[in-house]
Amino acid sequence: MLQEFKDILFLDIETVGMTESHHDLNERFKTQWARKASFLKRQENQTDEDLFHERAGIYAEFGRIIVIAVGKFAENGGVPTLKTKYFSNDDEKTLLSEFKAMLDKADSNTKLCAHNGKEFDFPFLSRRMLVNGIALPPLLNLSGKKSWEVPHLDTMEMWKFGDYKHYTSLDLLLALFNIPSSKGMMDGSKVNEVYYREKNLKKIAEYCVNDVVAVAQLFLKMKSLPLIEERNIVQSI
Repeated sequence: MLQEFKDILFLDIETVGMTESHHDLNERFKTQWARKASFLKRQENQTDEDLFHERAGIYAEFGRIIVIAVGKFAENGGVPTLKTKYFSNDDEKTLLSEFKAMLDKADSNTKLCAHNGKEFDFPFLSRRMLVNGIALPPLLNLSGKKSWEVPHLDTMEMWKFGDYKHYTSLDLLLALFNIPSSKGMMDGSKVNEVYYREKNLKKIAEYCVNDVVAVAQLFLKMKSLPLIEERNIVQSI
């Protein structure tokens, strides 16, 4: 049943600001953030420092990746399964090097799939690899391509049905299709705090894996296929 989708690698990344606080930035980056922040919407009395804590992690120029989770469909004795794995490390270069090593071994037919991946996950990974001096693997060598030229899959784009103005969050689609969500344990806005203040990288990794599972299940719903049973979701690729 899932044979035609065996080459899809579902993924999700978790990111944080490049430093714990705006105060820890060097003067050069403080200047650059001030320029960036001047274009961002803010609430009354919200400072550049406040904005850095809330939003730095969503920009590849001011954030870094701490977790990458992936998943692939498989069959075990004819039973559909989803195998997952995560990479986590406080050292971003080590993390990205390990992830790249996995991508370098991937079949040439492999396609990536993420929710809003074409606007966030895929370019963020590519940019941070370059910042860390890591040569891009073919799967992420997307420089200069338009979004419709990127060969990978994006569940948010699949839901648009050609409507380029329409943004729909993963959590909303999970609710719509009655798919279990990882947002009960935490949500993306809490990652920075859980990482820097709670020092709980494992919690973030588990949350990231659950998001990958959710994206894979959503993909199945969009193909009018049944969900993978929870007992058939395993951590090992």
